[in-house]
Amino acid sequence: MTSATTTLRPQREPELLGQTVVVIGGSSGIGFETARRARAEGADVVLTGRNPERLKQAALELGAKSTAAFDANDPGALNRFFQTAPTPIDHVMVTAGGPHYKPLLEMDLEEARRAISDHMLLALEVARNAAGKVRSGGTLLFMSGTGGRRPRLGLGIISTVTAAMPTLIASLALELAPIRVNLIAPGFVDTPLSASLLGDQLDARRDQLRAELPIRRVVGPADVASLAVHIMTNTALTGATYDIDGGQQLLG
Repeated sequence: MTSATTTLRPQREPELLGQTVVVIGGSSGIGFETARRARAEGADVVLTGRNPERLKQAALELGAKSTAAFDANDPGALNRFFQTAPTPIDHVMVTAGGPHYKPLLEMDLEEARRAISDHMLLALEVARNAAGKVRSGGTLLFMSGTGGRRPRLGLGIISTVTAAMPTLIASLALELAPIRVNLIAPGFVDTPLSASLLGDQLDARRDQLRAELPIRRVVGPADVASLAVHIMTNTALTGATYDIDGGQQLLG
């Protein structure tokens, strides 16, 4: 007579248990999925976004600790948020801001300023405001991309910002230490923002990527969220840029 032996695996403790994660731009897409992943790992999440209704719905779905509706590129609103944010904050992720596609010589000064502000100046303002709020060893995590690394007609100022962001992040990591500062650089990610930019070309773009990418599938928000949470929990990571594009930049 034989008996079957069942091997019990020890239950893993959630990696963000008891921590607070702030996601600026957390009502949809990559920010929302990162907040969802952080919640699954035991974190309390604080969501911000520009659209109050969408933010409210996201908070209900995730069970967010709190929300704040404001434009992250408004320095005054950003400052007020951090002044009243619950502390201590363990991690801040910024996904607010989008790409600005337009030939350089067709951009007026305000458009160029906005293209820079939505990424570089936003990162600087978040760092300035979060410095006294994020705990030692906590994380500031920003977004860039891989698609703008090779200058092409029509990209406008995106290539310039893409080239500059890693250096800015490395400098912030030195100045804010021991707070850790890192950058995630996706390629195409299948988000509502991508859908709004591509319109009726979205399905064709998905099919193209499934056929051409080395991973043979499209990168989704959950892929980026998984990387984001890993960066939050791995305390040896700072001052670096982490690509996540399914091998898109290998295609030329």
